[in-house]
Amino acid sequence: MKRRDFVRNAAWAGTAGALAACGNQSSDAAAQRDCEAADPIEWKMVTTWPRDFPGLGTGAARLAENITAMSGGRLTVKVYAGNELVPPFEVFDAVSRGTAEMGHGASYYWKGKIPASQFFIGVPFGIGGHELNGWFYYGGGMELYRETYAPFGVLPFVIGNSSTQAGGWFNKEINSLDDLKGLKMRIPGMGGEVIQRAGGTPVNIPGAELFTALQNGTIDAAEWVGPLNDLAFGLFRAAKYYYYPGWQEPGSALEGLVNIDAWNALPADLQSIVEVACQAAVTDMYAEFDALNGQALRTLIDEHGVELKRFPDEVLDELKRLTNEYLEELAASDPASRKVWDSLKSFSEQTQFNTSIGQQAIFETR
Repeated sequence: MKRRDFVRNAAWAGTAGALAACGNQSSDAAAQRDCEAADPIEWKMVTTWPRDFPGLGTGAARLAENITAMSGGRLTVKVYAGNELVPPFEVFDAVSRGTAEMGHGASYYWKGKIPASQFFIGVPFGIGGHELNGWFYYGGGMELYRETYAPFGVLPFVIGNSSTQAGGWFNKEINSLDDLKGLKMRIPGMGGEVIQRAGGTPVNIPGAELFTALQNGTIDAAEWVGPLNDLAFGLFRAAKYYYYPGWQEPGSALEGLVNIDAWNALPADLQSIVEVACQAAVTDMYAEFDALNGQALRTLIDEHGVELKRFPDEVLDELKRLTNEYLEELAASDPASRKVWDSLKSFSEQTQFNTSIGQQAIFETR
């Protein structure tokens, strides 16, 4: 079945299927008894985020709550924040091994294991979150996502988007390309590869360790998410300058992971419930970031005196050139990356023209 057909019917299947199996008085009596007698299924969800962290940690918690509620308690999901059950960067392995049935994180954290995973969060200077959703659900992206992860026994889902991110926090001004040389910056994924090519040193550390590393000088700069999350972490106390645009993550798709054996053990209606809950999480997280980032940005500037600065065009132009160079080299070195990048690039070329005469055009006039 095509992905789009599945998504179109998943909501009906998740609800009507459950009713047919468990709630309809005209259903087969034996099937009814089996459903009532079945023990609840319990899943563990491990995450890369701190507990209750706005947007990300809370998004994981809401996803778990929704799956539990939509299933009537037949499938319950307990959330473990980073380091509560496994370290943040071991989430993928934990799901692959079956230590946890479900995970919640970001795909570029596994680039050492799966180079092509980086594409599924989006690429630097690439399409925005709404366009990325189009690629996943109607442009073949989800099929490639699942094909890429299948050898590891993991079924991936899109479970949110943090919208366009901030460019990051810096302890010195970035006035030219020379200011990137020798810079130690927390920046994961493709953005980190580009910074390295620009002469900097990328560092990938979990979010919970970010403030201390920036404050004590272990790193000189850091990009995390955006105003909502950066305010929550108090990063304005550790760095003075807040840069934009977020060239490294123009629209960041967050990732849900499900162990394939755990998935196959679910009846069809519970599979549909998980599928629909994950897709609902995309809308929910996107809306939350769009609603709260603006308020958080005003707080950072008006109450905490943060200096908001734009990267110079010279710097952005060079970072873009290095991004294109890296993307083509990665695709040439890894067949899976080539397949995913060709698909994403083709979709990007198609959708960007429409975006330019639609959203972008109206944004420039308002």
